[in-house]
Amino acid sequence: MDDHPLPLPLPLPLHSIGELSRRTGTPVRTIRFYSDQGLLPPTARSRSGHRLYDEEAAERLALVRTLRELGIDLPAVKKIVDRELALPEAAAAHAKALDAQIAVLRVRRAVLATAARQGTGAEEIRALHQLANLSRDERNSLVDEFLTAVFGAEPGLPLAGVARTLTPELPDEPDAAQLRAWLELAALTRDPGFRAHLRDLCQEAASGTGTLGVPRPDLTATVREVVAPALATGLAPDSPRAGEILTALLARCAPLLGGGEADLVRELAARLERYADPRRERYLRLLAVVNGWPPPGSPRPALTWAAEALRARHGQEAVSPRSATGA
Repeated sequence: MDDHPLPLPLPLPLHSIGELSRRTGTPVRTIRFYSDQGLLPPTARSRSGHRLYDEEAAERLALVRTLRELGIDLPAVKKIVDRELALPEAAAAHAKALDAQIAVLRVRRAVLATAARQGTGAEEIRALHQLANLSRDERNSLVDEFLTAVFGAEPGLPLAGVARTLTPELPDEPDAAQLRAWLELAALTRDPGFRAHLRDLCQEAASGTGTLGVPRPDLTATVREVVAPALATGLAPDSPRAGEILTALLARCAPLLGGGEADLVRELAARLERYADPRRERYLRLLAVVNGWPPPGSPRPALTWAAEALRARHGQEAVSPRSATGA
């Protein structure tokens, strides 16, 4: 039988506040603050009254630091380390709070980025801030007012379909690009000149509706279709071959525009100029971003080519007072 006594367990190592600071990379003042707040009570005290901490305290300090770096407030951290509050519950609540903060920051960033890009002044940035913070109902009211100004209170069936394709619908949780697009688009809808421009285009579309209420083919789509081979091959608008394409275009547009050849040329030139307005294309591009649609193809190359071909073939005949003013 072994008469040797069993060895007594060694006492756990204790660390001074300075040693704990060096081991964990935590400033002494931070450890002292956590201790004073009850987050990190000392394991013991030295004979001279200095705080001492064991390994468990070091692990507790690591948890406290992690939770604080994640932005969890001190009372919640204390409840977690004291096991009065479940960590998953606290994490879920804090994640929800962060979602709200992120949404606010996203809006602020969109306003500032738009202001920086556009060289916005004091009045404009206030307007952007107001647009960014509209409620869903306020946004819908703004859009409805814009569409009413363009299409009328009760647009006919063909124009009602067009109105739907021009309606922005910002999602409840937009990304940064959607927010920036919404701000620029909303400002554009308030532009009286742009509203008048779209209203003129809509009236032209309404006047092109057949007796059965079915709209005739869209002029822009017709131009893009006929001119596509010229753009694909790089054909110059003043070349002999361009004349053949222009003849085909005039033939296709005659049922849409009517009138004799001279009137047809002038009316087509005027409409090409109006349809090439960069504000219209910009609105459609912004609309696609806001609604999450694929980016639309630009009609400007086809419209520009057709306008240049008209000038090359008909000279001043293709320019009327109406087209010169863009009315």
